[in-house]
Amino acid sequence: MLDILNIVLPVFVLIGLGYVARWVGLVTDTVVDSMMRFTILFLVTALLFGAIADLDLKANFDGAMLGSYYAAGFACFCAGLLGARHLFGRPWEDSVVIGFGSLFANSLMLGLPIAERAFGAESLGGNFAIISVHSLFAYGVGITAMEIVKARGKSFFATVTTVLNGMVSNALVLAIAAGFAVNLSGITLPTAIDDSIDLLSQAALPTALFAIGGVLRRYRPEGDLRVVLYICALSLGLHPALAYALGSQFDISQDNVRSMITTASMAPGVNAYLFANLYGHAKRVAASAVLIGTALSIVTVSCWLLILQ
Repeated sequence: MLDILNIVLPVFVLIGLGYVARWVGLVTDTVVDSMMRFTILFLVTALLFGAIADLDLKANFDGAMLGSYYAAGFACFCAGLLGARHLFGRPWEDSVVIGFGSLFANSLMLGLPIAERAFGAESLGGNFAIISVHSLFAYGVGITAMEIVKARGKSFFATVTTVLNGMVSNALVLAIAAGFAVNLSGITLPTAIDDSIDLLSQAALPTALFAIGGVLRRYRPEGDLRVVLYICALSLGLHPALAYALGSQFDISQDNVRSMITTASMAPGVNAYLFANLYGHAKRVAASAVLIGTALSIVTVSCWLLILQ
């Protein structure tokens, strides 16, 4: 158990460092927002671009792994949506946000560093395969559901246009698309550019973890605590358990099973709050789910790592 804590705790120490730095005023919200924006637009995009460009697609794009992960994720979205509506009596718009929070795991800024520390950088191919379609899938499901709820009679074409506009304006999606273009075309990048991408990539995860801590400081555990805990139960419990059960029916490599479960067991990502803020619904619930889920994941992720080892 001590070995597991040595893997998990340094990741959360960096998050805590960012949290405390914002709490005591060493950094401001403006600095934190700028750091997060820089991380997403430059560091994380370089990380994703480089990883996808060099990824062995044949070895890592395991249909059984991706199908198990996203079938479990979609089930959590439906459970979050319907549970919010029928168990807690939330409006349909709030229910979509709650479903999105139950689906969108922090696969990149939390899942990657934990998986890397637990199983090594050479085992992350499955993580990058999941991440490469994560935003596309999650935002596709969330935006489509929200637009259907909001439209109530709006044309199918208008809904599809809204979804596509949301995709093409996302920097991470563009970085992933560029990585696939380089990978599939067989283009070899100049050494200077390749080395520059590597330098940016090395700074991505620690900077992202610190920035997440600063962002979480502004959230307060507000709203309906029952709904927040319901989101955490789906995200931290049902998603990895269901992915594990589905994946066990197929011949998936050990590395890919580990990638699938560690990603599925992550807390709701900051995107859960961004999605809520985009539509102006259930913002307090989403923010609290990110904060409380991240804290609870210290325990739940440690348990899953014990199982996977």
